[in-house]
Amino acid sequence: MEYRMDMIKITAVSYLNTKPLLYGLFKNEIAKDIELQLDIPSECARKLRDGEVDLGLVPVAIIPEIADAKIISDYCIGADGAVKTVGIFSHSPLEDLTEIYLDFHSRTSVELARILVEQHWKCTPNFIPATAGYIEQIQGSTGGVIIGDRTMGLHEKFSYFYDLGSAWMEFTGLLFVFAAWVSRRPLPSTFVDQFNRALKMGIDAVPELTYILPQPSSGFDLKEYFTRYISYELDTSKKQALKLFLQYLTRQKEKDADSFSFSR
Repeated sequence: MEYRMDMIKITAVSYLNTKPLLYGLFKNEIAKDIELQLDIPSECARKLRDGEVDLGLVPVAIIPEIADAKIISDYCIGADGAVKTVGIFSHSPLEDLTEIYLDFHSRTSVELARILVEQHWKCTPNFIPATAGYIEQIQGSTGGVIIGDRTMGLHEKFSYFYDLGSAWMEFTGLLFVFAAWVSRRPLPSTFVDQFNRALKMGIDAVPELTYILPQPSSGFDLKEYFTRYISYELDTSKKQALKLFLQYLTRQKEKDADSFSFSR
């Protein structure tokens, strides 16, 4: 397929939770006007930040780093409490953990975990940037933040799972937004309207998708995941939650800057 110069370049998260949104984009006539790339969340964020794409379904923690960032859609990847596929896994209780690996796939989940560990659970483990293969290092007093499709099947392998969506609601009483459709340049209102209609079409097709998509793992209920654990509408309550999360993120960065010391 040849791409026209006026095509809108889009990057989107490649996880299971985006399948309804992607299905809508592929099934809608808008497909002829977009160049769609699928990536892990951190790569989506990098591409949008570096100007390689015009629009992205990106981890919301990247928003403050993008000049003129604008959320353009009525839909997102959010949670109304438990999210199931974003959390801290361990073989020891959280209060006994001395270190926690931070998943390299998404800054939002990493920053959310740090906020919750320090301010909600009041624990003081060391945070370790993770690299490929880190899940095998989660043992003893070492835990790890794991997100997305890689969490499937892990709930039975680890003794403890701390769901970050549930913990955020316990901490703030609010829903949470993990990823949003963010643009770095103005987009035609006709495109935005059609884009939203396409996403809604995909979400409305969830009953159909539960028959089309392969079962991720034994005992995994696709319909329950799409309708109970993932909340797609970017409504007023989620916008309020997103604003609060970004405020916490700003405070965390200020705290990190204050604690940094220069060596001479």
